[in-house]
Amino acid sequence: MPLPVVDTRPYFRPLCAEIVKLFHSLRDDDWVRPTVAGTWRVRDVAAHLLDTSLRRLSMHRDGLMPGGRPPANENELAALINGLNATWVHSASRLSPRVLTDLYAVASTSLADFMESLDLESAAKWPVSWAGQSESRQWFDVGREFTEIWHHGAQIRDAVQAGPFREARWLRAVLDIALHALPPAYRRERSLEGGSLALNVTGSSGGSWILERVDDDWQINEISRREGEGAGTEATTRITMTDETAWRLLFNALPPRDLHSLVHIEGDAALAAPLLRTRAIVI
Repeated sequence: MPLPVVDTRPYFRPLCAEIVKLFHSLRDDDWVRPTVAGTWRVRDVAAHLLDTSLRRLSMHRDGLMPGGRPPANENELAALINGLNATWVHSASRLSPRVLTDLYAVASTSLADFMESLDLESAAKWPVSWAGQSESRQWFDVGREFTEIWHHGAQIRDAVQAGPFREARWLRAVLDIALHALPPAYRRERSLEGGSLALNVTGSSGGSWILERVDDDWQINEISRREGEGAGTEATTRITMTDETAWRLLFNALPPRDLHSLVHIEGDAALAAPLLRTRAIVI
């Protein structure tokens, strides 16, 4: 069956509250711990979370567009996002952890209010570019925003050894949204003539999916539990990983040195290669 429409609107408020609770628990030295987000420390990721809330409210709710117009292409979008991220994190270095926490508590509450007010089936203000879309439904854009908050929150939890988020449905929603990145990633691989790839993600947030070429296009479908554990065994390639590994891979948080030990590949390795390079973020 096709990837589901995922309503993440009710998840913003409890997820953001969980992040605020974590911020309150951090010691001074926790705020300067390194994270998997490049050179960003915990305080930098926290500042970025604040920025994404304020940016979404300003640009989507209030209609303020930096530069006066939306980006014309993927390169302009990446340049805009990277520039906004860098300037904000630099400026936020003058803010104390307490100020960052208090501001995020307010901004994330306003963000949850706004997200809960949106119509899932309306046209999104911006398409989800990493999914290869020129137009998106609002549920998908809202879901993209949820994945942004969740994976940065997970990066912070990882850095301070707080363990994974306990809500399995949050990560399952993140995976359901992120897997939309696979078909366009495979469409860009002109050398691939066809085949099918079965993806099995273990863990409480996991599931099984099959990606295959149908009528000169790549499509991904969820393998329902009713189809049984044997579904996908005839695929050209079979990949197995945990849900923890899956989000790290799709959100650029899995070191290349860990790929071979954490991602199990059976069958045609060439067909697995694009998946290992797929990211559900703009980079």
